[in-house]
Amino acid sequence: MHGFANPARFLRIAKWLTPLLLVGGFLVTGAALLWGYTQVPPDALQGDLVRILFVHVPAAWLGMGGWMAIAIASLVELVWRHPLAAIAARAAALPGAVFAAICLATGSIWGRPAWGTWWEWDGRLTSMLVLLFLYFGYMALSNALAREGQPSRIAAIFGLVGAINIPIINRSVVWWNSLHQPPSITAGGSAIDAVYLWPLLAAVIGFSLLFGGVVLARMRAILADMQAEARLRRKAQQATMRTQAAS
Repeated sequence: MHGFANPARFLRIAKWLTPLLLVGGFLVTGAALLWGYTQVPPDALQGDLVRILFVHVPAAWLGMGGWMAIAIASLVELVWRHPLAAIAARAAALPGAVFAAICLATGSIWGRPAWGTWWEWDGRLTSMLVLLFLYFGYMALSNALAREGQPSRIAAIFGLVGAINIPIINRSVVWWNSLHQPPSITAGGSAIDAVYLWPLLAAVIGFSLLFGGVVLARMRAILADMQAEARLRRKAQQATMRTQAAS
């Protein structure tokens, strides 16, 4: 793990890995959505509405996965003081929030014809909305700490505490009498017909590649900003020292 602690070494790897993930993600996602929206037959009960799962399910998984990435990076930062951990957590926050928002939006679109309403204070929906607010809070806190040059340990603690919501989202349809359907894919197998399952898994892979590419791109951008700020700070200090020496 500490072999990638050197920012220069990380940037060398990320330089070629980022476009590979992004291009691969676009290709796989495009193929999966084309497969799901043009080749898959309508569902016997839901009709064409079932096709929304090819976006909704990957968005839900990556919305939760984004926060798990924040929590793992936060743990690494607090325990091992890994220099890139806080940057990785900050980089994962925005794409994670975007996927959480897409999950809520597509869920509402599905819920209107299926449930007769755009929104219900259902356990799954409410806990997912809480996750989106947690993302907003984490981004505001981590960006404020970065602007002030303060240690990011507070944001790391927030990231770990917020992870409590992930098992609540996952188990909400089991713990409460939820409108949301029970889990369709479990360790014991899948309740989804293979004609829908395979394009769904392809969409999950494609969106995951996009997520990884965006996180790496954001990490590179954050490191570039930090390096530029450090150079400006050194120049300011040198100018101050020259002024003091001249006087």
